Amino acid sequence: MKKEETILQKGNNFSEWYNEILKRAEILDVRYPVKGVYVWYPYGYKLRNLIYTILRSLMDKEHEEAQFPLLIPKDELMKEKEHIKGFEEEVFWVTKGGSTELDVPLALRPTSETAIYPVFKVWIRSHRDLPLRIYQIVNTFRYETKHTRPLIRLREITSFKEAHTAHASQMDAVEQIKKAVALYKNFFDLLAIPYVITRRPEWDKFPGAEYSIAFDTLMPDGKTMQIATIHLLGESFARTFDIKYEDKDGSPKYVNQTCYGISERCVAAVISVHGEEHGLVLPPEVAPIQVVIVPIVYSSEGAEVEKVCFAVYEELKRAGVRVFFDNSDERPGAKYYKWEMKGVPLRIEVGPRDVRNNRCEFIKRNDFTRMQVPLGDVVPEVKETLKAIQDCVHERAKETFFANIYKSGDSGVGKDKSEGEMEELRRRGIVSIFLCESERCGREVEERLGVNVLGEVIYGAGGENEEKEKSEGKCMICSRKAKRVYIARAY
Repeated sequence: MKKEETILQKGNNFSEWYNEILKRAEILDVRYPVKGVYVWYPYGYKLRNLIYTILRSLMDKEHEEAQFPLLIPKDELMKEKEHIKGFEEEVFWVTKGGSTELDVPLALRPTSETAIYPVFKVWIRSHRDLPLRIYQIVNTFRYETKHTRPLIRLREITSFKEAHTAHASQMDAVEQIKKAVALYKNFFDLLAIPYVITRRPEWDKFPGAEYSIAFDTLMPDGKTMQIATIHLLGESFARTFDIKYEDKDGSPKYVNQTCYGISERCVAAVISVHGEEHGLVLPPEVAPIQVVIVPIVYSSEGAEVEKVCFAVYEELKRAGVRVFFDNSDERPGAKYYKWEMKGVPLRIEVGPRDVRNNRCEFIKRNDFTRMQVPLGDVVPEVKETLKAIQDCVHERAKETFFANIYKSGDSGVGKDKSEGEMEELRRRGIVSIFLCESERCGREVEERLGVNVLGEVIYGAGGENEEKEKSEGKCMICSRKAKRVYIARAY
C-alpha cells in the first residue's frame, strides 16, 4: 500500500476504523474460530505487556501478586446469591472430565470473589494478618450475548487485573478505596487517557457491594467506555464466607473488604483515544518501539549512512530507549507507512547529506513536525522529545475529551423539552444533569434519552471534575432535591 493511502476516517465510522487498526497495526487477529475470543499478535502483546508492567509497578507498592484457580465449584459460586445474580447468565460450565460426569459442575471464573474468599477464610486468623492486599492478572470468561468487540466486549478476557483487600474496620476499607482511586488516576495519566470518575447509582452497583466507583473515558463514536471499577464490599462477602479475625481483645470480628479491577479495555482506550487516520498514535510510555531509525540510501554513500544509523541505534539502546533500526530492503515510503501505522512516537532519518553535515532528522508521529538534530546530541534530544510527545498526546486527548462534556441546567427533560432538544442531549458525549437517587427517575432518563446513568460526579478527579460547579439542584424528572450526575451512551 502506498504511503499516501490512509485507512478510514475515525470519526466517520469508528467500528470499521477500529477493526482495521487492530489488523494493520498487528494488535489482534480476530480470525480465531470462537466468537468473542481473539489472538494477540506479538506487537500487540508487547503493547499489552508494557501497559500491564506499569500497572504492576503501581500495584506492587502495596499489594502482593498471587494467582488463584480458574475453576470454581458450583456450590462455592452459588454461596453469594446476590453477587452471582450479575453473572448467572454469563457463566461457562465444565460438566465433564473426559467422558465422566463431574460430581460438582465447575465454573470458568466470570470473576474471582468466590474463588478467593474461601482461601481468605484460611489465611486470615488474627488482626496481625490484616490488612491483606493481593491482586492477580488472569483470564476470565463470560458468555457475552451482546455484540462482541475485540478488547472491549469479550467472552475470554485475557488480562483481567483484580485486586482484593481485607481490613480490620470499615474505616480502613474506605481508606483503601481512596488509595485505589489515586492509583488508577496515576495509571491512566501515564497512559495519557482522560477520564471522569463517578459513584455508580444504587441500581447499577457491583452485586454485593455497598457502593461502586467507576472510571469512564470517551470513545471516538461519542460513547463512554468503563475502564476501571472500584467496590467497597464491607462485610457482605465476609459473612457469606465466614472470614473472621481475632481482634486485639480476643473477640472474633468480620473483616471489611474491597475489590477493584481493570481489563484489557485499557489497551482499547489507548488505541481508540489516540489513534487517527494514519494509524496508531502511541504514548511513548507504552510504545513497544519508541524510536525507529530509517536510513535514506540513494547513492554509493549507503554504507556510510548505515554505519551512522547503527551507531545511533547502539547509543540509544544503551540509554534504555526502545529503538529499532529498519535496514530492510523496503522503500523509505513503505517504511514510513508501516511505522506510522504502528504508532512509533519518533522516527529518525539519516541520509547522505545528513552524514556530511553530522546531523539527523527527527519526525514526531503525533504531529509529523520535523527537526534537525546534531548526531552528538541524539540521546538527550530523543529523551526530551519523547517526553514532549507524551505530554502533547495527553493534552490533546484531554482537550478533545473535556470539549465533549456538557452541562444541562436545572430544567427537566420531561414535558417542557422538545424531542429535538432531547435527541441533541442524547447525541452529545457526556452530559452532567441533576438527578435524584430514585431508580424510577434514573430509569426514565435512560429510557427517554437512550443513555446510561454513569452516576454521581466525584470531585478531585482532575479536569472537568475539578470545576467548582453547582453540585446540587432539582431532579430533571421529579424536581426534588438532586445531585449532579453524568449520563452518556455507553458500551
